[in-house]
Amino acid sequence: MVNQIYGLLGRKLQHSWSVPIHQAVGNHAYRLIEMEPEQVTSFLRRSDIGGLNVTIPYKRQVMPLCDHIDPFALEIGSVNTLVRHSSGKLFAWNTDITGFFFMARRAGIELQDRKVLILGSGGTSLTAQAAARALHAREVVVVSRSGENHYGNLTQHADAQILINTTPVGMYPNTGASPVDLRNFPACRGVLDVIYNPQRTALLLQAESLGIPCSDGLPMLVAQATASEERFFDCTISESENERILSKLRRESTNIVLIGMPGCGKSAVGKHLAELTGREVIDLDRNVVRAAGMSIPEIFARDGEAEFRRIEHTVVHQYGKESGKIIVTGGGIVKDNRNYDALHQNGRIYYLDRTLDRLDREGRPLSIGADLAAMATERAPMYARFQDAVIDNNGPVAETAEAIRRDFFQTFGN
Repeated sequence: MVNQIYGLLGRKLQHSWSVPIHQAVGNHAYRLIEMEPEQVTSFLRRSDIGGLNVTIPYKRQVMPLCDHIDPFALEIGSVNTLVRHSSGKLFAWNTDITGFFFMARRAGIELQDRKVLILGSGGTSLTAQAAARALHAREVVVVSRSGENHYGNLTQHADAQILINTTPVGMYPNTGASPVDLRNFPACRGVLDVIYNPQRTALLLQAESLGIPCSDGLPMLVAQATASEERFFDCTISESENERILSKLRRESTNIVLIGMPGCGKSAVGKHLAELTGREVIDLDRNVVRAAGMSIPEIFARDGEAEFRRIEHTVVHQYGKESGKIIVTGGGIVKDNRNYDALHQNGRIYYLDRTLDRLDREGRPLSIGADLAAMATERAPMYARFQDAVIDNNGPVAETAEAIRRDFFQTFGN
């Protein structure tokens, strides 16, 4: 293993999560291998290839270079796993389909006897099509930018029951976009999105809001990786290992987001959390000040609250797509419903509950001279909509930070 090459072969891989997944299984030689198309053929002739995963745009391009392709991969029409056999021959499989089965099963989404609409026609779409057939879907429709079924005539498929997104629409860093509006599919009973960054694309956020079972692509990515490792080293990896790795990745990548009334202590708690977790703190108000070139009281005095909220939303949209951070928000972040999607896409949101008489008013334009009881009553349903958990912050700050840390680790596994 030490002298052999293991890694992910693709063209642009800077946002890939494959290395930490394979290293979590124990393959510490695994690395990213970026390559231009004209380099692929000579690279795959190397005798020191141990095991490779293959991603965009090479899942089909490498097939003629393989000596043996698994029949299921041939049926799919693309491969993602290559192993140099001791005979010198290059063997190929498609473990993406194993990952797809795991993702759908884990989300409780049944494809049998249902009409499945697959968005996209690339290599991952081929896997989704094969999986839908294998799971006995009643009908499988593939949507592309052109051809018989395209985004301009989707109304004829309003009866689709399962939607699968295999396009990059909504993927980091271009978050917030969705390939379709789920309200146009009243029969929809499940949504699968192969994108894994962000954790919740705009498509999945809408599915959540409509109460439709859904899943991002991280379970698929993890399960296809462990299935590849089984091919690399001719071993068996239990499904519980998928859950362990998935919990680890969720814990490392999910943001801790703090919301609450102005002056409730979010900044102080965020600082203590940073000391406990080693995470970077992103203070949204500070970034609003930086973007505006003036203090928050000056923004309110010169341009009013509407302009402040506009700048605030721009900042939330920018930083909400980050991963593994502590995000400290302003007290009125909940006044713009759009901020929820930006914060929730990669975050677990904690509401810090503090009694009104303990709130700090200094330097807060909307708090000075305000009726805080009325403000709290007005905002209570807004905070309730945003929050994933409520944390009491009437005691020592260190205790509040520890309570959040404990809840976070329990949520995503220790």
